[in-house]
Amino acid sequence: MPSLRHSYTVTVPEEPAAFPVDKPELRRKSPSLSRSMLVSTFMGLIINQAKQNKSPQGLVGLRNLGNTCFMNSILQCLSNTVELRDYCLRNVHHADLNNNCRTGAALMDEFAKLTQSLWTSVNHEAVSPSDFRSQIQRYAPKFVGCNQQDAQEFLRFLLDGLHNEVNRVTARPKVSVEDFDHLSDEEKSKRMWHMYLEREDSKVVDLFVGQLKSSLTCTVCGFRSTVFDPFWDLSIPIPQKSSGEVTLRECLRLFAKEDVLDGEERPTCNRCKTRRKCTKRFSIQKFPQILVLHLKRFSDSNIRASKLTTYVNFPLKELDLREFTSDSSERAVYNLYAVSNHSGNALGGHYTAYCRNPGLGEWYSYNDSRVSPMSSSQVRSSDAYVLFYELAASPNSKYQSCRL
Repeated sequence: MPSLRHSYTVTVPEEPAAFPVDKPELRRKSPSLSRSMLVSTFMGLIINQAKQNKSPQGLVGLRNLGNTCFMNSILQCLSNTVELRDYCLRNVHHADLNNNCRTGAALMDEFAKLTQSLWTSVNHEAVSPSDFRSQIQRYAPKFVGCNQQDAQEFLRFLLDGLHNEVNRVTARPKVSVEDFDHLSDEEKSKRMWHMYLEREDSKVVDLFVGQLKSSLTCTVCGFRSTVFDPFWDLSIPIPQKSSGEVTLRECLRLFAKEDVLDGEERPTCNRCKTRRKCTKRFSIQKFPQILVLHLKRFSDSNIRASKLTTYVNFPLKELDLREFTSDSSERAVYNLYAVSNHSGNALGGHYTAYCRNPGLGEWYSYNDSRVSPMSSSQVRSSDAYVLFYELAASPNSKYQSCRL
């Protein structure tokens, strides 16, 4: 437990008049302070104190409300996403709330309150995410009940919900159908990214969304068409090897490997004007600030569910993705800061999280209500399911975010 001089208890008055001012004449002249202003000020103190003194904030567990370990695991990973955490702690999201959102702002508000509870607790007692759970269930009814759910699927729903409530675009323009085939790949990428931001623009997009390049080449005439799509995470296949161990780079190479589309999968060539055998390849055009890699451990078979327990060796630091960029001269280096783990099989199991505390720089295990320190050598395991990487700062890199 931190010493009292390193801890803060945030008490926000319901009325501005309760703000302590000694002199009556000063009280009359002082401008009224809003509740959000006060919270933002105190949260700034907490963040700065943690940075300066390495105070162990954020080491608070989440109570399991009945098979909610999948939710708790993802919430802890997002809580240790520094920019998203600070966005919530300083209540910046209030300025971005979209009044046109059909769900209002309840989900973002509850997510922010929960994040604040995790980072302002003095006694480090586990927090109940019941209010947040009620809101995510309203947004995504598939999470109603006590059935075990997929953590990566939950992450997608949650980020989508948060984004919709703080989308800076209040009136989305109509989707225009334009022919970009005459443009260079670079210009086409910029145009398509601009079109995306005209409709989807939020702090969540700033952090988590990148752009993927898909190249389709006709094997008959050689015509190549390219499409640029936004991505929130990348689902990476796991190659099968007799050794039972693979590297993350091998998984990424399998993801980016050129595929042959033939038979019923043959697309229509824009030049031949008929269905042709084609090759398809993926590469990353723009890198997000936060790169989420989903290891595809669960099969999509309708016959029987199964799970791969292959050990994937992934780097904790200096993950260089230059090999997978559309422009190989770009530097894209990431550092790991969180992992959502799944132990068990396809029929049932348990989720936990390993997170590197941004203030302390040390790793901790989050197992529902229990939080305990761990060695960085324990982070890699065959249970690793969703990896959270943050783009490393580089003065020579122009891709520090997806803004153009």
